[in-house]
Amino acid sequence: MADYLPRLVDDILAKLLHQLPAIVITGPRASGKSTTALRHAASVVRLDRPAEAVAFRADPDAALKEFAEPVLIDEWQVVPAVMGAIKRAVDRSPKPGRFLVTGSVRSELGPQLWPATGRIVRLGMGPMTVSERRSLEVRPLVDRVAAGAPLKPATATPSLPQYLDLALASGFPAATIARTPDARRRWLESYVEQLLTHDAAAIESRRDPARLRRFFEAYALSTAGVVTDRALLEAAGVDRRTGIAYEHLLEELLVVESLPSWSTNRLKRLVQSPKRHLVDPGLLAGALGIDRSAVMREGDLLGRVLETFVMMHLRAESVVAEVRPRLHHLRTEQGRQEVDIIAEFGAGSIIAFEVKADAAPDSHAARHMAWLRDRLGKRFVAGVVLHTGPSSFTLDDRLFAAPISTLWAE
Repeated sequence: MADYLPRLVDDILAKLLHQLPAIVITGPRASGKSTTALRHAASVVRLDRPAEAVAFRADPDAALKEFAEPVLIDEWQVVPAVMGAIKRAVDRSPKPGRFLVTGSVRSELGPQLWPATGRIVRLGMGPMTVSERRSLEVRPLVDRVAAGAPLKPATATPSLPQYLDLALASGFPAATIARTPDARRRWLESYVEQLLTHDAAAIESRRDPARLRRFFEAYALSTAGVVTDRALLEAAGVDRRTGIAYEHLLEELLVVESLPSWSTNRLKRLVQSPKRHLVDPGLLAGALGIDRSAVMREGDLLGRVLETFVMMHLRAESVVAEVRPRLHHLRTEQGRQEVDIIAEFGAGSIIAFEVKADAAPDSHAARHMAWLRDRLGKRFVAGVVLHTGPSSFTLDDRLFAAPISTLWAE
């Protein structure tokens, strides 16, 4: 594995395997889970290969005993009964480092598919961040902000068009290593096509691929937005029951994720609707053929792509950050105050992030974070406007501006 690109979860995965009996790595298909897990495994079972799945369908308990540990169980959802066998094996012998499990669906929704609560620890792994793509060792931004460290930009700060290229190129490893933009675009188009036909059918065969595609396209265009269910359903041309089922299916496939609203008893009139997010902005290119030029011509879409790009990074960091943040968004009624991303950690401490397609934001860009700071007092650690310019600077008390490239600054 000489060409392996280190992932943020590598260190924590190694540590957990020395302390716990079983780890499950979850994330969208082709995000690199199996490649990472293989580096820690003594043997591997690929359950998406029919010949290897036969024994596990017949007697998963007996089949598990035939493999050297740590054993990697790849694509566990193909034979869900394997989870029960892992549970029973851990109950018999909870020694560390026995099982590594990967899966491309969320599937713990049904208790019959997820009997391993308390026996298996989950570790989320999404598409690659820019630091991972470039093999950079970077401290998570939330940890740097919480510690009051300087917010230095990356050595080579991208321009706005270059940020969009980074976002739309996606963090899926196969797309990242594609040699040409055309090859990358074709890979992303193929990924979306297979996702909405083959992968979706494996979970719910009755779904109409054409209608599911329309729903996914409408969802993609609303990424990073608080969009009403009615607006999304009308854009997709489906009824409420169908729309709920389709969104549930896409969440099950781990390619979309809702960012919950943040709440506190100190503030009233907060909107409780979540923000809808693609897990990778490159999926916009795969679903709709959108390129940098198209995004540059559409101001609303420009902001959505950049925010989805930033959210992808903060989501990946949240798994490994020392402060273990929980990510939310904030919006008051009628949108009078909005904060793109709220990272809550510890005993209610808050770091707020705004994402702006602006090369030199001023204090006006941080006005909603200032409003939040004044109401939360000491709970408000800092607010950061992540922008497309080259410099970091102070805007006000505990309010800062920093380039988006600060996310991967060494």
